[in-house]
Amino acid sequence: MKHLLGTRDLSREDAIRILDTTAQMSATQEREIRKLPTLRGRTVVNLFFEDSTRTRISFEAAAKRLSADVINFSAKGSSLSKGESLKDTALTLQAMGADAVVIRHWASGAAQRLADSGWMHGAVLNAGDGTHEHPTQALLDAFTARRHLVSDSEGKGLDGLTVAIVGDILHSRVAGSNVALLKTLGANVVVVAPPTLLPFGMAQREDISVYYTLDDALEAHDLDAIMMLRVQRERMTGGGSGFFPSPEEYTRLFGLDRARMDRMPDHAIIMHPGPMNRGLEISAEAADSPRSVIVEQVSNGVAVRMAALYLLLSGEEAPQ
Repeated sequence: MKHLLGTRDLSREDAIRILDTTAQMSATQEREIRKLPTLRGRTVVNLFFEDSTRTRISFEAAAKRLSADVINFSAKGSSLSKGESLKDTALTLQAMGADAVVIRHWASGAAQRLADSGWMHGAVLNAGDGTHEHPTQALLDAFTARRHLVSDSEGKGLDGLTVAIVGDILHSRVAGSNVALLKTLGANVVVVAPPTLLPFGMAQREDISVYYTLDDALEAHDLDAIMMLRVQRERMTGGGSGFFPSPEEYTRLFGLDRARMDRMPDHAIIMHPGPMNRGLEISAEAADSPRSVIVEQVSNGVAVRMAALYLLLSGEEAPQ
């Protein structure tokens, strides 16, 4: 594995290897001294064309805990905002000795373009491209679910589990990566959204179950996990008008509240990639309930990104 560009191309073997390595990385983070020397002398560049403090800090923390040098490169206020092309930027990073570039870009396919271009020789990690993919988010979601729902999880996928992804599927790169990875790992995937927020053709897919209200999904399935998605108004014309009648109507049909939470099996967990719109797609009571693993997802994100960087840059087995 030379790059991590998406989950659609990940084999089951590679996905489980990343999850198993994540478990080992997570264990090292419970020690008094959390820093590992494994990537000392390597340089990781965070190249962000879109703001995302949480993801950038998570990748930065992951690289530094592996003893790599980190360069944060923001498009705002840089030569990129003055017209420099992605090619010129990549050549500059290559000249600086970048061993890996973590890229977040507003255009779908930007990470693939950088990886395929030949402009630089280092590994490329996709930290989110347009509405296309966000592979490390899907991997941390899968790791979190596996940790809570699969006993003796090492070497295992998510076989037989049923996971619902609820909300703004159309604009969510998290949803795209999660649907693909969950299927690869053997989970049953349930998608819940208004028709206006489903990608073209998804309702006709035979390998997933699609519902148009959360109540219908809860009635039809014993859900092991519910993943609530943020309504991405910034990607919608009119701030959401035209995609659903009103915030109140959206919450009534798709919001996770106490009543719907109580219909979930006792072992089921609640997930959210963040940031949350409390009171819109999820109530404060659901977000803060004992079922919620949302804060743990953030912590697991560092371990997943440590695992990805380690496997791409070292090619060795993870330290015990």
